[in-house]
Amino acid sequence: MLVNCTAYQDGRKIADLQVAQISEYLARKDCLVWVALADASEAELATMQAEFGLHELAIEDASHGHQRPKVEEYGDTLFVVLHTVQLNAVDQLQIGELDVFVGADFVLSVRKHSPQPLSGVRERAEREPHLLRHGSGYVLYALMDAVVDRYFPIIDLLETELEEVEARIFTRAAARGNIQRLYALRQRILTVRHAVAPLMDASAKLWSGRVPEVCSSNREYFRDVHDHLVRMNDTLNTLRESIGTAIQANLSMATIEESETTKRLAAWAGIFAVVTAMAGIWGMNFEHMPELKLTYGYPMALAAIAAAGLLLYYRFRRAGWL
Repeated sequence: MLVNCTAYQDGRKIADLQVAQISEYLARKDCLVWVALADASEAELATMQAEFGLHELAIEDASHGHQRPKVEEYGDTLFVVLHTVQLNAVDQLQIGELDVFVGADFVLSVRKHSPQPLSGVRERAEREPHLLRHGSGYVLYALMDAVVDRYFPIIDLLETELEEVEARIFTRAAARGNIQRLYALRQRILTVRHAVAPLMDASAKLWSGRVPEVCSSNREYFRDVHDHLVRMNDTLNTLRESIGTAIQANLSMATIEESETTKRLAAWAGIFAVVTAMAGIWGMNFEHMPELKLTYGYPMALAAIAAAGLLLYYRFRRAGWL
């Protein structure tokens, strides 16, 4: 689906285009054509391939989707794949994809499986014609910056969730629930990291070493995006390590709780074993047992059993077993 098709000259919008007009405006000197598609069909991609002269392998990747974040060069054209990450209505991570084709005089963005639009990027660029004047490289930066900035609130949310679980680590009988939440959180962190880490490596190509021609005048902007990605990757690595520590702490707490339960059971078993042994001794019906002739033998036996039980209870209590 076509979202926008616009021509710019000297950083300012000059016309909204029909697809059939793209070639006409590409032929103009110092004219930039910026096209945005959402969930494009193969026919639409084929049309764009013909209009912009895109490489068939790049079009194949954009058509099939599910690509790893990357930056590839096809002659004078740059092909960039980004992953979009957002929360859906039930607070689950939804992963989309943004494929961007960049040439000297055009930008084509193809958004897939991402309900969150990028119209704000175009509006921002149009408010800053002195930056948009830098050409297609600046448009690529603006798109990457918008996608990367949307990672920050997701990572903040993951940090907050980890802090909530850590606050419950020493809550009694919470170990099982904590471990389940920690493993779910670890999976979400890995999902975000799969979007951040490859893009961090790929974005280095846009500002250091031999930089593609379309990005050469925007190195400092791409370095800023790369710095953000490095910070995010470090944060995600720290979160992974913290989750590992938290899981170990919860397993230790579960072991401690199990040990305490075992000690309680052993203490009560010891008390009842002594009481049962004493009752068993007085329950033997031999004829010549001296206690059988005592007037107060029965209450004295009960008192002895109770005293033994209370003594054991007191000792186990002092030892921390009860």
